Amino acid sequence: MTIKRAEVMNALHRPAHEELTRVFDAFAIDADAWVAVITGAEERAFCAGSGLKYMAETGDGLIPEKGFAGLTNRQDLAKPVIAKVNGVAVGEGFETVLACDLAIAANHACFGFPEPKVGLAAIGGGGLHRLAQQIPLKNTMHLLLTGHIFIAEEALALGLVNQVVPPEDLTAATNHLIASILSGAPLAVRATKQAAMDGLNLSLPEAVAIRHPAIETMESSADATEGLLAFAEKRAPAWSGT
Repeated sequence: MTIKRAEVMNALHRPAHEELTRVFDAFAIDADAWVAVITGAEERAFCAGSGLKYMAETGDGLIPEKGFAGLTNRQDLAKPVIAKVNGVAVGEGFETVLACDLAIAANHACFGFPEPKVGLAAIGGGGLHRLAQQIPLKNTMHLLLTGHIFIAEEALALGLVNQVVPPEDLTAATNHLIASILSGAPLAVRATKQAAMDGLNLSLPEAVAIRHPAIETMESSADATEGLLAFAEKRAPAWSGT
């Protein structure tokens, strides 16, 4: 899915949030859709944050229940989501990247939470909390309190993106990552994500003790049988997603 508001650096306003919410809702229930990718139109920006001009002109700053880009407040999406960061990702754009499972960035991309510089905080989509969960606290506080805008290589060093590539290689690198995910059975991929996320804030004994519906579905699936047969027969598996 592509945020097509290039004239405002793909900044998000309420209609865009609502449309992305509908798209992610459809992705969640589409049995034939196994991986999602979100990016921005053109090469200048992934998403430059909130549509402040729209908000100033209309007074409409309402965010849908499922959050920025229909993603940041969504807790029940077991399918993997990749951020294909083709340019500037600040404010809500950075919150959206943090809410994705994986991220690949063009080497000219930049990230940050400049909200304090306009009297705000990156709280609406849980961005400052996600940042504190994903990188060391001192790094988090530096980025949050200064509003520092940082480059893709710094994001890679902090572990906030998985890979940095030249812009011309971004699509190929993203497709390679998708292919790597699709080499696994989709129900196994979803079960893995659900189990990892459910145990994120628990102790190891608590996390191990959780019963995961997605794991149970995976274990009784046709693909679980297919995977074992393919291994025994020394061939590539043909996943059906069932």
